[in-house]
Amino acid sequence: MASQAKRRALEPRKVPEDDDDSGEEDMGSEENSEEDSEDDEEDINEEVNVEFEAHSISDMHHDGIKKLLQQLFLKAKLDTGELTDIIIQQNHIGSVIMQALVPEDSDDEDDDEVFGFISLFNLTERQDTEIAEQIKELILNRCQQSSPQLAKPLEMMLNDSSKPVGLLLSERFINVPPQIALPMHKQLQKELADAQKTNKPCGKCHYYLLISKTLVEASKSILHDSQQQKELMFVNAEEEFFYEHAALKFNYSVQDECDTGLGGRWTFQDAPMKPFRTVMIVSVDKLGEIMEKLTQYLSL
Repeated sequence: MASQAKRRALEPRKVPEDDDDSGEEDMGSEENSEEDSEDDEEDINEEVNVEFEAHSISDMHHDGIKKLLQQLFLKAKLDTGELTDIIIQQNHIGSVIMQALVPEDSDDEDDDEVFGFISLFNLTERQDTEIAEQIKELILNRCQQSSPQLAKPLEMMLNDSSKPVGLLLSERFINVPPQIALPMHKQLQKELADAQKTNKPCGKCHYYLLISKTLVEASKSILHDSQQQKELMFVNAEEEFFYEHAALKFNYSVQDECDTGLGGRWTFQDAPMKPFRTVMIVSVDKLGEIMEKLTQYLSL
């Protein structure tokens, strides 16, 4: 699975000034600084070819999966460790994205790093676990705060045991291109179908719950009408197709939870961005249409 990845732009480093330098030396330093800046910019904007492979989830991927979950949930009161453990236990579904094997003499030290993963956590099947309760509580509380008119129907969906809800988790590094999502989703759907046939955990779902990382220009506000989708930028671009078919959806801000370690300082086309989470409930019946769209727009 070959893809082309761009490096995320970094903040330029500031060079300390020397008060004892003369004017000519300052001009020389400034010229050198400009040259260095141009060189740095070339390095930062460099495109690199990265070969990715999908692997079954195992214990060795624990830290990488947990890190990606923390980037999604940020400072929410969730036990991401328990969620990671369950994802690993049910490894008959889901996969991780890793860099393809590199030569032994390569300087690359990240050949064991998890660049992304996909899995499903069945909230209805796992309703007796603490993490399932924590996720439902988080979603319901956020809905009550941002879109209270949707809180009651959302609660009914989450608590209706006759129509199981599965939390669809598809997380990856920001510089991994969306094209990689298509084979990952196709494989997951095959694994879920096989699980349902053999009565394994997670096989049966009526709804998918998605929590997507989204951004809005800092100068704009989240709207509550048909224009809302135009204001949202999905960090995982393919999740916009799920949004289009969602039976229920709302947004909540995570700006106060983000820092440079977890959220970064987001910009898009030189415009500062505010981070949000977009929650969606999508009927499994809509998955065929969604997969058609993914195939149309994301085929490699």
